[in-house]
Amino acid sequence: MPRALLIVLDSVGIGGAEDAAAYGDAGADTVGHIAEACAAGRGDQAGLRQGLLDLPHMTALGLGLACEASTGRMPPNLAPKGALKGAWGYGVETSKGKDTPSGHWEIAGVPVTFDWGYFPNTIPSFPEQLTAALIERGNLPGILGNKHASGTAVIDELGAEHMRSGKPIVYTSVDSVLQIAAHEETFGLERLYDLCRIGRELCDEYKIGRVIARPFIGSPETGFKRTGNRKDFATPTPADTILDTLAKAGRSVVTVGKIGDIFAHRSTGKEVKPNGNDACLSAAIAALQDLPDGGFVFANLVDFDSEFGHRRDIPGYAAALEAFDRRVPEIEAALQDGDLVIITADHGNDPSWRGSDHTREHVPILSFGRGMAQGAIGRRESFADIGASVLEHLGVRNPGKGRSWL
Repeated sequence: MPRALLIVLDSVGIGGAEDAAAYGDAGADTVGHIAEACAAGRGDQAGLRQGLLDLPHMTALGLGLACEASTGRMPPNLAPKGALKGAWGYGVETSKGKDTPSGHWEIAGVPVTFDWGYFPNTIPSFPEQLTAALIERGNLPGILGNKHASGTAVIDELGAEHMRSGKPIVYTSVDSVLQIAAHEETFGLERLYDLCRIGRELCDEYKIGRVIARPFIGSPETGFKRTGNRKDFATPTPADTILDTLAKAGRSVVTVGKIGDIFAHRSTGKEVKPNGNDACLSAAIAALQDLPDGGFVFANLVDFDSEFGHRRDIPGYAAALEAFDRRVPEIEAALQDGDLVIITADHGNDPSWRGSDHTREHVPILSFGRGMAQGAIGRRESFADIGASVLEHLGVRNPGKGRSWL
């Protein structure tokens, strides 16, 4: 019986979607602009990387061709240099929004057809009723922030005051999110999680997609650094995803990284949550090696987005792409006959773009495995085609959205 591995390269978009202008993102192109920046020398950083963007393994899987199909431009150094090793195409998001839940839910067969709630870019950002309830139920002396902010910048700005006052840092962005940052040691990690659970309840009436715990460590003297103990508290999907379908079919499921959080821990099987791209990829490969027939591994690699996209770090993003590409042969070596691997993304986060937020983009779809079909799969009119293809490959009837390319 076949098995499947689905890897989401968080934010690795390949060109502005047709409705990108409605999101302020017309012209955004995460991979294309990184490749162009590297070709112009703007991707160089001493001790990190230099030269053209070098992704030979993903290029052989059709990444450059997917970029060209999406934008009409072949990014520098991503044209295939030999025979292709997989099937390639690109996906178009039909969901409203450009956030993590929208992209992942649609990949899993549940496009977001409703409007998410958002907090305004004002000071204060949060409704007084929500703030008062969070303070009262969390037994807090107050909150700091209460505005749109970059997660790293707001910790640098308010970390010292947080430690002095005991007030957590509460902030948001253009995404449908409420984020709470607190010091792991002085505030307490479990206390932060409990506060986020309260926030999750309070945010439901505002249709906010996620409440995120953002723990950090450090001091005003040494500086502050976020830890790997981030935890997302997401609203559950309004319909069954492919994870629910596979659970009902009795299939083995392993979810890696923040997949469990994104799907509110519903039908997410064995959850493995290491810290960082390399650790998550290693966990996904290990899970595949132990996976029984008919099983499914679903992994998210978040560093592209959180560490480099939001921080507008072109050299760091390029180095992270190259680091993943070097490990593609490890994925291939772990495959059995009949296994399917799909590499894709959930949205864009162009590090050359203005601001610090996600960008509305098409996503690559690279599909491969021993004995799997090769060649163009074209433009897929919904990310849901990815989930539909996983179900078809695993021999499970698809009760939801999407059309398989298999």
